This record gives sequence, structure tokens and C-alpha cells, in this order.
Amino acid sequence: MQFMIFVGAAVTLVFNIPYAWATVTGRVRPNKVSWLLWSIAPAIGFFAALSKGWTWGQFPVLISFSSTALIFLCSFINRKAYWAIGRFDFICGVVSLLTLIVWAMTKNPNLAIALAIVADILASVPTLVKSWQYPETESWEPFAAGVFNAATSFFAMSIWNFTSLAFPIYLMVVNGLLAIIVLRKKWMKGANHELSR
Repeated sequence: MQFMIFVGAAVTLVFNIPYAWATVTGRVRPNKVSWLLWSIAPAIGFFAALSKGWTWGQFPVLISFSSTALIFLCSFINRKAYWAIGRFDFICGVVSLLTLIVWAMTKNPNLAIALAIVADILASVPTLVKSWQYPETESWEPFAAGVFNAATSFFAMSIWNFTSLAFPIYLMVVNGLLAIIVLRKKWMKGANHELSR
């Protein structure tokens, strides 16, 4: 079963490293707010879990925050490789950070997971909006890889409850939604092309 965890991590790297390179070359323009917070949230979760000992179930989280942090850092290399941050993005980022602080302070694991999901939703909103309005500034591949990587978490689970299931399920949903939103323009172009023939 641990084999699937490594497969998921490999898939994540295969798609996120080219996305990072596309960021450097300016072919995609990630929203810094989303990618920063997507790095912070799993990093907190990883190191919090690591304080209680290492398990292979933490490996997908390690890959997740390290690859998103790489993309965030790459967005500083090329001035054209970022999306301008507006008031809406800033507000989402601040509220998400506040939620993360409360998450780090809580001792209730179910509340902590719920707050982590809220923080991640708020971090995702700027990219969801940008992808809907300007899908050409994004790539669907890393989000599809995120769905697969989150799904591999189920192979490492020994206990099936809210604490273990909530975040992987959420990650599958939000990454799937982002991939579909980015792909919709290509699908629409394909449909329009067929109609014009």
C-alpha cells in the first residue's frame, strides 16, 4: 500500500516541477497569495504531525508543501510570472493566515482539521477566481496531480474517521475543481471548433 504513496508523490513532482519551470519562463502566472498559503498550511500540518513521530502517511504532505513552496519561490524569478495581488486577494490571505493561527493554537483535532480546510479554501479563492476569468494563465496538470496525490493518502490510513478523511477528500475536491475550471476554456474552444466546421 505504501507503494501508492510513492506513486502519488512522483506524479505530483512530475507535474509540479514543469509548472515551476513554466512559472520561471512566464508561461503561467500563479497567484502568490494562494501558492504561499498552500505551502504554509501543509507545512504546519506536516511538522505538527512529525512532532509525534514519522509515518509514511506524512510523505504526501511533505511533497505537497515542498513542491508548492518551489512554485511560490519561482514566481519571484520572472517579473511577468505572477498575478497582480488586489484587495480581494489580500483579504483572503489575511483571513486565511488568521485561521491558520487559530488552527495552530487549538488542541481539538477535529476543529484543527476544519480550520485547516477553511484556511485552504480562503487560500484557493484567489486562484479559483483568476482561473475562471483567465484560464490561460494557469495549467491544469498540477491540480490533477493534487487529486491523485490526495487519493493516495487513503492507502496509508489505518483509522477511518473525520480527522483522517476530511482533508484528503477536501484536497481531491478543490484540486479537481481547479483542474476543471482551467480545462473548461480548452473544452469550449474544442466545442466551438466542431460547431464551426
